[in-house]
Amino acid sequence: MDTNPSRHSPATRAWVHDAIALLEQETTRSADTHLLRLDFPGFPDIAFYFKDESSHPTGSLKHRLARSLYLYALCNGRLAPGQAVVDASSGSTAISEAWFARLLGLSFIAVMPACTAPQKILAVQELGGTCDLVEDPSQVHARAAEHAASGACHLDQFGLAVQATDWRGNNNIAESILGQLRREPQPVPTWIVCGAGTGGTSATIGRYLRYRRLETRLCVAEPAGSGYVQGWRQRDRNAVASRPTLIEGIGRPRVEPGFIFDVVDAVAEVEDAASIAAALLLEEKLGTRYGGSSGTNFVACLQLAAHMRARGERGSIVTLLCDRGKRYQQTLFDPAWRSAHGLHTTPWQTALQSALATGTLTPPDPSPSDPCA
Repeated sequence: MDTNPSRHSPATRAWVHDAIALLEQETTRSADTHLLRLDFPGFPDIAFYFKDESSHPTGSLKHRLARSLYLYALCNGRLAPGQAVVDASSGSTAISEAWFARLLGLSFIAVMPACTAPQKILAVQELGGTCDLVEDPSQVHARAAEHAASGACHLDQFGLAVQATDWRGNNNIAESILGQLRREPQPVPTWIVCGAGTGGTSATIGRYLRYRRLETRLCVAEPAGSGYVQGWRQRDRNAVASRPTLIEGIGRPRVEPGFIFDVVDAVAEVEDAASIAAALLLEEKLGTRYGGSSGTNFVACLQLAAHMRARGERGSIVTLLCDRGKRYQQTLFDPAWRSAHGLHTTPWQTALQSALATGTLTPPDPSPSDPCA
């Protein structure tokens, strides 16, 4: 009988057991995130709920994913004591993975596009992680694979997010949302809205809704022309983005392996300027600053609500507040940065404020200087 002495030794098995116990203890401590409700005059028959994933210890939705990826690596025998960990990430996943690496006493390498928001890079470094910055964003996966070939455990969020997340329950985000809505006037929402980074969140929610036999529909909110938008329309897994985006975490240039088209009922395309305007509006309404993808989600909610109102429908819409806005102080929330990138948010701010009051969302006239970077 052949065995791998390093992977199957009693000491390694004991370390894996201790690591899993640490992750379970952390899960209990950070149990859940808040579900906030807002009501707007223009939509008297529609309730808006915001799942505040920024309240996780690592400040984003990716806290759930990072925990699942580490559990997946441990339970599949891919992660051993003292082994380095690597992943490709534009920021939020890397921050969460670095946090868990520190919890488990492991070194962590984040392969990131060089254009990643400086606050995100700093956050990884402050948690003890190393940032390997790549000038060409399309090469981050290849660079991560190089680290893995040298012995690091590749968590591979884009390749493994769907497999690593338990979509049937185990306090996944869909189960959490439905549980928190249980005592609300409309415990089964009309729509749930999320973005598509790895595709793991939309796959988890879409599968769970079917598993629970609910009529709730799932909308993916994405930057205009993203790889997911192009692929979903044509059911083409080889589709690529028709234009770039400045909204980090979503708007992938290609169709990632975790994207499952057939659990998604609708896709909402959102201009970058609209996403940022909506993030500014969320700060005004909730008193907290959230990132650009939260704004993307909010615009999609208003699009759906406007259609519901026009058809005389009642109901509720749930979406996600994905990460903390302070990570984008030097980019999305800096007027000079926005101006340098041709992003004009004032027309969209006016349009969104009007939608809250009237129930009708009328996009401003397109500007030739909208997202150009």
